[in-house]
Amino acid sequence: MADIQLGVHTIRSHGSTVAKFHMYDWIILVLLAVTDGLLNIIEPFHRFVGRDMMTDLRYPLKGNTVPFWAVPVIAILLPMVLFVGIYFKKKNVYDLHHAILGLLFSVLITAVITDAIKDGVGRPRPDFFWRCFPDGREVYDNVTTNVLCHGEKSVIKEGHKSFPSGHTSWSFAGLGFLSWYLAGKINLFDRRGHVAKLCLVFLPLLVAALVAVSRVDDYWHHWQDVFAGGLIGSVVASFCYLQFFPAPYDVDGFWPHAYFHQLAEAQSSNQVVNNTGSFNMRSTEIETVYESNQSHGGTQLRDTSPILDSMESGYRR
Repeated sequence: MADIQLGVHTIRSHGSTVAKFHMYDWIILVLLAVTDGLLNIIEPFHRFVGRDMMTDLRYPLKGNTVPFWAVPVIAILLPMVLFVGIYFKKKNVYDLHHAILGLLFSVLITAVITDAIKDGVGRPRPDFFWRCFPDGREVYDNVTTNVLCHGEKSVIKEGHKSFPSGHTSWSFAGLGFLSWYLAGKINLFDRRGHVAKLCLVFLPLLVAALVAVSRVDDYWHHWQDVFAGGLIGSVVASFCYLQFFPAPYDVDGFWPHAYFHQLAEAQSSNQVVNNTGSFNMRSTEIETVYESNQSHGGTQLRDTSPILDSMESGYRR
């Protein structure tokens, strides 16, 4: 088999082919993004919140330690920067494409799951009291004791989206995928016991955990919300990574499945070409021997296989 160098698998040489092959995957990504946008537009379920329940929902209304815009930067853009850096070093468009595609699937599937559950559950946030009664004046239904909120509508709407935590699930989806990716690239499970590799793989998870902790510290979420968000993001990230890449402990864990499929197809094509060339050569040799015998006044039958085998062996070398 002729060696296939990584240098030929660039965006220019193979990029369009890889993108076309996964065209439907990119279409699904767009549909996931649109679905998540719709889930953020619709009104969530307004769970019953009685007078007695307000005791646990009076935490201060604070800003976000980690702003909303920072989550995509941490969970998507930073991993992509690493993917691009590895591409420029190794020149493997299969790795770049599938890393980006897997990361986006991880984040968007997590987003749809998270926001769908948010809208369906409608759990009030720990600071719901001040969202509902920004002036501190409590108003309840005389019969059901349910809250009669008079705060800003958009703020109240967000107040019913506590479970699960979106910041947390997005962070673990993106940074969890990055941890899997790093584990494969540094050959984490090489059984040599290098603790530095383990620390590197756990670093993105630590960042995701700190984002989750900030949501509790800011009183935007209960601890159950961030726990569920972290679980959702981690599970989805694992499935998405293993969809495109071998497990990090696999002997081929460095590159995506598609790269090795391409190598196998190239090897198969080379074998077909080599076999066809050998067959044509043997046919020519047989004809030459036959014509040579005819020129001596008759057909002489003899076994030419040792000669042909010897010539073919030399040809292959």
